[in-house]
Amino acid sequence: MTTLVTGATGNTGWHVVAELVRRGEHVRALTRDPAAAAGRFPAEVELVAGTHTAPGTLDAAFDGVHRLHVTVTAGLAEAGPELVRRAVEAGVRRITVVWGGSVGPAEQAVADSGVQWTRLEPQEFMSNTLSWIDSVRSEGVVREPYDFASALVHEADIGAVAAMALLEDGHAGRAYNLTGPESLTPRQRIAVLSRAIGRDVTFVPITHEQAVDRLTATGVSPADAEYVVGWYAAPSEESTSVVDTVEQVTGRPARTFEQWVAEHAERFRTPDAAARYQP
Repeated sequence: MTTLVTGATGNTGWHVVAELVRRGEHVRALTRDPAAAAGRFPAEVELVAGTHTAPGTLDAAFDGVHRLHVTVTAGLAEAGPELVRRAVEAGVRRITVVWGGSVGPAEQAVADSGVQWTRLEPQEFMSNTLSWIDSVRSEGVVREPYDFASALVHEADIGAVAAMALLEDGHAGRAYNLTGPESLTPRQRIAVLSRAIGRDVTFVPITHEQAVDRLTATGVSPADAEYVVGWYAAPSEESTSVVDTVEQVTGRPARTFEQWVAEHAERFRTPDAAARYQP
């Protein structure tokens, strides 16, 4: 059977594709630019052009698809219900969805779809650490407004749980909170990173307002920037508490932050590493 993975080149989508391919499944990867993405995937992955935020253009992508993986991103709040409806009408019978931080229209449409579904509710991605690359390489510092702990989860573990839910029975109607094996503050993460790259990195506190301004300068809306920084200012119990869902679903312990840093350390060391990087 064919699985369609939307957002296939994203932080989590890429790992879903990789895990499904590892298990010998036929994967159709949805991406805006198949030609640019071709070198990132094994030859057996079928690349199709499109975006899940324009579901009216995806009839060909849904043809023959029985399983669907969706990552909720900006723009899917409005398009999500139509995406799910079209998928079910095309014959999709199992859906996994990585939520956008709450149960919005897209997540609710999946739950109301009438087919088998599993919602993945990861806490902070370890890949958020990549936002530190420029300041670490140029100055040896990390600037953040808060130093609260976060139960970071490796993106590959999200992909592994998604693959299990897509391929195996027993996960329908479940909402899985996903974390890594430990809860770490930014200072603790910096210590791990410093050891890995062989360079002292310093934590520099900034104000809440400076953090919001930094995000808006990248094109994030003021409301979204305030939401993101506010999440760090008042972390929920779920975001700081470690759970063993990854191990319960996959049968192996969740990956550690040390493992994630070992995979990405070169990007923090040299100016041209990011350009060479392929996840």
